[in-house]
Amino acid sequence: MLSSGGVPVFNLAPNLTVSRLCLGTMTFGEQNTLTESFHLLDEAFHAGINFFDSAEMYPVPQRAETCGLSEEYLGRWIKHRNIPRDRLVIATKVAGPSGQMTWIRDGPKSLDATNIIQAIDNSLLRMQLDYIDLYQIHWPDRYVPMFGETEYDPDRQYSSISIDEQLEALSRAVKAGKIRYIGLSNETPYGLMKFIQVAQKFDSYLKIVSLQ
Repeated sequence: MLSSGGVPVFNLAPNLTVSRLCLGTMTFGEQNTLTESFHLLDEAFHAGINFFDSAEMYPVPQRAETCGLSEEYLGRWIKHRNIPRDRLVIATKVAGPSGQMTWIRDGPKSLDATNIIQAIDNSLLRMQLDYIDLYQIHWPDRYVPMFGETEYDPDRQYSSISIDEQLEALSRAVKAGKIRYIGLSNETPYGLMKFIQVAQKFDSYLKIVSLQ
């Protein structure tokens, strides 16, 4: 199946049809100005791409002065172009624990329910949206080798928030109409299977629909 612009589309989840190509916004607000970002979004949309991905920590390299601009630019584009919301699939991500980005929720220190809900509300505000189609955990709330690391160091393990609490908070956000589906990012095969396993135990918990 093709979009109106010729890009193939598929059903990522029930009632969630996305283009095979997704435009990331990681550079919006740092390498790309607002005008350049609008141009890139226009070109992608007119080519048939309906799937756009951001994150609360973007753009990168991450700085306090620019944090959140990628989401803000995406939201301003949607509003300025007056694009019907149901023609777009908007994805964004909540940052996992980090001692470096102190400007994000004072840390962020964990992915507990309070932090997840606060991050969702902040993203909705920045993008001027009523809901997010796909909400993703940017990286796990536990030690895993990431971002170029290849060796596991058991000494770096720490006490982490349970997957149950994370899924419960995300499921609560769906019931509140703030998000529609959930996904993972920078996750391991073990982590993905644990999220699936926990979700299968409770009918009220959401199932993971994507891994980035």
